[in-house]
Amino acid sequence: MKQLFLFVAMQFLLSDGCAQTYQQMRDSLSEVMAAIEHHPDSVELRLKKASWNMMLGEWQRAKDEYDRVLLLAPTNGAALYFRAYANEQMRQFGLARADYEQLIALDPSSFRARLGLALLYQKNKQTALAMEQANSLVTLFPDSAMAYAARAGMEMELNMKELAEYDYSRAVDLSPTNTDLLVNRMELRLQLGRKREAREDLDRLVKFGVSRANLQNYFRRAK
Repeated sequence: MKQLFLFVAMQFLLSDGCAQTYQQMRDSLSEVMAAIEHHPDSVELRLKKASWNMMLGEWQRAKDEYDRVLLLAPTNGAALYFRAYANEQMRQFGLARADYEQLIALDPSSFRARLGLALLYQKNKQTALAMEQANSLVTLFPDSAMAYAARAGMEMELNMKELAEYDYSRAVDLSPTNTDLLVNRMELRLQLGRKREAREDLDRLVKFGVSRANLQNYFRRAK
C-alpha cells in the first residue's frame, strides 16, 4: 500500500514547482499573494496559492484557501480533492470524507476521489467501506493497474493473500514494466511459498534494470 499512499500524496506535487528550494517556493507564494491583492476573486490565483501552501506543508492555510475557492466556485473539483487531502493531514477525517463524497457525487467516475476515499476508510479501519470503494474502482476502471493494486493492498491487510496475488497479477498484466508492482507480487508469492513464480518476477526485475545485488536476499529466499 505504500505506493498507493504515495500516489495520493504526490498528486499536488506533480508540477515544476516541486523541484524548487524552500526559499524559491516561499518567493513564489509571496508573488501569488501579491497578485491576489489585485484580483481577490481569481479562482486560478487562489488555487496556485493553495498549491504552494500544500507543498510547504501549510495544511490549514491551504484548507482555508480552498474554502475561499469553493465559495467562488462551489463545484471546483480540484479544490474539493485537495481540501480533502489537507483535511486528512490535519486528521479531520470526517471533513475529508465529506469532500471526497461530494466530489464523487459531482463526478462518479473520479478515480482519485474514489481512491482517496478508499484509503481514508482503510486508514480508519472501516474495512467493508474501503473494499466497497476498491471494488468500485476495479469495476469503473477495469484497465487501470492502480485500481487492481489498490484492492490488492487492502486484501493483503486482510490476509486474503490468494486474492491479493490475483489482483497484483492483473495489475502487472496491465502495467508489465512497473517494478513496484512486480516487487509487491514477488514478495507476496514468496509468502505463499510459490518460489518458482517469485523467481520469475525476480528475473523480470533484473531485466528491467533493478540491480541483482539489491535483490540477493530475495533470490536466496526463492531458492
